[in-house]
Amino acid sequence: MWRDALLVAAKDLRIEARSRVAANQVAPFAVLVLVLFAFALDPDRGVLERAAAGLFWVAVLFSAVLAVQRSQAVEGADGTADALRLSGLDPAGIFLGKAAALAVELFALEVVLGAGVVVLYGVEPGGYLLLFAVAAAATLGLAAAGTIYGALAGGARMRETLLPLLLLPAVAPVLVAATRASEAALGTAVAATTAADWMSLLGVLAVVYLAFGVVAFGPLMEER
Repeated sequence: MWRDALLVAAKDLRIEARSRVAANQVAPFAVLVLVLFAFALDPDRGVLERAAAGLFWVAVLFSAVLAVQRSQAVEGADGTADALRLSGLDPAGIFLGKAAALAVELFALEVVLGAGVVVLYGVEPGGYLLLFAVAAAATLGLAAAGTIYGALAGGARMRETLLPLLLLPAVAPVLVAATRASEAALGTAVAATTAADWMSLLGVLAVVYLAFGVVAFGPLMEER
């Protein structure tokens, strides 16, 4: 399973490295979302700074939808999905590989967006270890859920519009937990709960999505 996962992840990352869709389209879109938020809230810099964590993760979530759609478009081209089914690779390995590739792309995007938040919103970052842990757990959850729902919507006729409708409600808990944990790390939290509480929720969500994907990805592939 792990060897198959490594093969699939390397394949997806090579495709993105050669096409540069993530760098030329997804990343500029995410930065543009941050800029629009800055324009909308700029008259009150205090509000912008307090809302920076939430705006950051909303931009990541929107970009994740685009990245998942891109991943599924690659699988649908030239019979790639059929080739994967007939390749003899472990479906769990295929899921883990695709989720890992998507997680790498999202994490690289988060680095860019993090710099954008510092520049545009005037946020002074702190708690780097906590922020890294939050990003890692949230990215795993988003990547796993995106891979599951991407496969689920991949066989539908209107998959481009169906995917956001399926994915966004499912990852809303990840968005909330990541935002609250990031606020605690940045010192802008207003709730009494600690970052540990939200980190625990992020960890549980990531494990649940990963476990479900490992078990259910095979049947989902057969339905496409």
